[in-house]
Amino acid sequence: MSATPKPKVTVILANLGTPDEATAPAVRRFLKQFLSDTRVIEIPKFIWWVILHAFVLPFRPKRVAQAYASVWSTDSPMREIVLKQTQLIKQRLLDENHQFDLTVVPAMTYGQPSIYAVFEQLEKVPQEHVILLPLFPQYSATSTAPLYDAFARWIPNQRHLPGITMIKDYYQHPLFIQALVDSVLAYQEQHGKPEKLLMSFHGIPQPYADKGDPYADRCRMTAKLVAEALHLNEDEWAISFQSRFGKQEWVKPYTDVLLEQWGQAGVRSVQVLSPAFSADCLETLEELAVENKETFQHAGGGEYAYIPALNTDQAHIDLLASLVQANLDALTHTLAHR
Repeated sequence: MSATPKPKVTVILANLGTPDEATAPAVRRFLKQFLSDTRVIEIPKFIWWVILHAFVLPFRPKRVAQAYASVWSTDSPMREIVLKQTQLIKQRLLDENHQFDLTVVPAMTYGQPSIYAVFEQLEKVPQEHVILLPLFPQYSATSTAPLYDAFARWIPNQRHLPGITMIKDYYQHPLFIQALVDSVLAYQEQHGKPEKLLMSFHGIPQPYADKGDPYADRCRMTAKLVAEALHLNEDEWAISFQSRFGKQEWVKPYTDVLLEQWGQAGVRSVQVLSPAFSADCLETLEELAVENKETFQHAGGGEYAYIPALNTDQAHIDLLASLVQANLDALTHTLAHR
């Protein structure tokens, strides 16, 4: 008798995305896709279409491409890191889950490797179950929800659907908090402790938060738990939000404004951590590490350093693998009792 086939399971590790190249045309393609998403920009479509095509896409790609070129090696930093994360997590999961025919793949909401290319593979080889892990520690309708939307567009056209599990986020998971704490302590062991630790998160427009997006509150909880674990006093740390776009109000305090105030106040040293990012990217390597350093020091501040994202740190891989493993364990139980 032939052995019973193992259930096929695909794990998708998904991040936001990145251009194919550090060139203006490639950046333009990426920005057009990204900024056309109504989850990201909640302006009436026609009005935003005019703004995007008349004022953003003709001018912004060249400047952004130059910024990408400053951090680009053989590929986009984010894509390189996500591919490595996938490789490490895949090996961990394959070693521990012989009961499944397991596939672990990377995906991007915008750009390559595309989430829609993953869907094409799922159609070619039907799966028993799909587990989606968005690599956004704090859920937002602007980052995590577009992945849900992608599934929602794919599902109606499928006849043989897999079971689907979507891991919403992990902003207060003990392993996540400990990984952040360990990264700070390891950095400070080499470089010393600063006068201020700033936890800076990617921002969202304030109206999005007012309408119910929980992202900012989740960021505040992450920062609070990290500060508590580091035993920091209130005057030793702060939270802020970066990367404002457009003229509307965004969640506050703003990172650049706070750093300028600290510089003017004569703060001697700042270290910046960005717990919203599972992989370093243009925003962390250029905006946080370079632009904001200039803002702080030009205002009179002293030493400034950016603490890298968790990237492929062992504790980070352990965390991400454990999030998936918990769902694989639940699936094992479910399949055994159906």
